[in-house]
Amino acid sequence: MNMKSVFSTAFVWRVLQFPLVRIAILGYLIVFLMGKTTEYSDPYAGTALMPFIITAGMVLVALAFYIAYGRFIERRPVSEFAFAGMGRELGLGCLIGAGLYTVSVLILIAFGVYRIEGFNSWTFILPAVAMALSSGMFEELLFRGVLFRSLEDLFGSWASLIISASVFGFAHLINPEATITGAIYISIEAGLLLAAAFMLTRRLWLSIGFHVSWNYTQSAIFSGIVSGNEPQPGLIRSNIQGPEILTGGSFGLESSIVAFTLCTTVGLILLVIAHRRGTIVPPLWKRP
Repeated sequence: MNMKSVFSTAFVWRVLQFPLVRIAILGYLIVFLMGKTTEYSDPYAGTALMPFIITAGMVLVALAFYIAYGRFIERRPVSEFAFAGMGRELGLGCLIGAGLYTVSVLILIAFGVYRIEGFNSWTFILPAVAMALSSGMFEELLFRGVLFRSLEDLFGSWASLIISASVFGFAHLINPEATITGAIYISIEAGLLLAAAFMLTRRLWLSIGFHVSWNYTQSAIFSGIVSGNEPQPGLIRSNIQGPEILTGGSFGLESSIVAFTLCTTVGLILLVIAHRRGTIVPPLWKRP
């Protein structure tokens, strides 16, 4: 092998390892798999088993590509999916996500905005499993695993937090009933909270648990609108009437001042803890 070939191979390898190239390659792949998951699942809308099987399979494919890229291209341990702490962090994330949404609804009940009119069959909680798994896994892989971590490698945690949270929020404008207000709210309340969960643990389990359980509780239990998507019936038959600042309007509760206040507060608490633990990454030019 001549020197020209060696230098050429080394250059290609360095290009593939560059954070912005990582965003382009892995980001495109995850978005592609998200789209295919929706395409393959749509014919089975309203059912539970086939959408779950399709989603679980596509998520495993995305995870395999993500981990393989980290191990064989970036040549690093993919610590964001380390098994240490997985059960604890997933469980805590699920409790936080379900708990925050439930508390938001209880506040709206106290204001007379959310009214429970009855209950559907328990089978109504099943179709939302695939939706929650898809959004929670694919979006955390894309926005925290790829986008946040890649930008953090270059610009540090704070800049990455601002950019990734903004992209995450405004990406929801593609949803059918999305609003600018909803996109801004979700950038702050969820973009901050989910990034802070990663900054604190340096793993994705906590943010995945939160994301999956929030979306599932919102749709399957309380029949809420998920980020400007079409509402789907869940376990509780509800009637939500009141000012948009409380109900969130067509975007759903994520555009409500109630959810905004609760989620942003928890996100700020996680950021403070992360700062105290020293898990904030400085920009590339400030590192030793």
